[in-house]
Amino acid sequence: GAVGLPAEPPQPRTSSREAGADFYCVKWITWKGERTPVIMQSENGPCPLLAIMNILFLQWKASGVKLPPQKEVVTAEELMAHLGDCILSTQPREPSEGLQLNFQQNVHDTMMVLPKLSTGLDVNVRFTGVSDFEYTPECIVFDLLNVPLYHGWLVDPQSPEVVQAVGKLSYNQLVEKIITCKQASDSSLVSEGLVAEQFLETTASQLTYHGLCELTAAVPEGQLSVFFRNNHFSTMIKHKGHLYLLVTDQGFLQEERVVWESLHNVDGDSCFCDTEFHLSHAPGKVGGTVAPPDPLLQQSQVDQVRSTYLQQSQ
Repeated sequence: GAVGLPAEPPQPRTSSREAGADFYCVKWITWKGERTPVIMQSENGPCPLLAIMNILFLQWKASGVKLPPQKEVVTAEELMAHLGDCILSTQPREPSEGLQLNFQQNVHDTMMVLPKLSTGLDVNVRFTGVSDFEYTPECIVFDLLNVPLYHGWLVDPQSPEVVQAVGKLSYNQLVEKIITCKQASDSSLVSEGLVAEQFLETTASQLTYHGLCELTAAVPEGQLSVFFRNNHFSTMIKHKGHLYLLVTDQGFLQEERVVWESLHNVDGDSCFCDTEFHLSHAPGKVGGTVAPPDPLLQQSQVDQVRSTYLQQSQ
């Protein structure tokens, strides 16, 4: 979907999906010597919530966010409660009066935004830098939790006509500019609109080669952050100079050796790694890549876990 545009209206759900909508499976990995939970995502889960929560779990020593060790399933409500506690505990240590008022306002704004975390946030990129977004109330969540937000959809400075056409506009503004330019009587405006449109079409993957280079340079070693691309939010880390995204696809729930996926390529050719960032050579699989999960098998595992959870909660 397009960046920054509201999601399509929700489709009427069948009752079985209804039941599954608010449950997430928990995958336990060994991270820095500790058993650590990672929240997995069914095909189209609410990624901003999961991306942020997985950072809090991976750095629980700082965030204090933990789950009971036997937990196999977690609900959206439980995750929201953890997140709310975390936000409330981030009060500035020695607040000046101005900061305190501002902080309370920010917490209030964030609490209003929390419900959106499980459906998707309005995030609007600017093409000028990997941390450049239009500042919306939804971005405050990242600020308050001290979670950096990045994207890699940048204009290559070596294409001056594209730089000229795109400028400092956000995605939404650029779409408006293209529409306006196409209807203009001035031919130079028309061609500028076409250049901008071509930029959006040729970079539809929302990651450019220049963007990837800038991202690799900008992200500090060892930092956990959220990476935004194609309306999806992923947990990202930089390890030994390379970028990796946390694998949260539910199909890999049982694959202990699949934890990270390398982000070294614009066209999506990546390899899977374990918790120590060694290539996953899982049995019966080719090289460092893992066969895509079987959706039927996946669904039966998930249903099994879910029914156990429902029995326990009753």
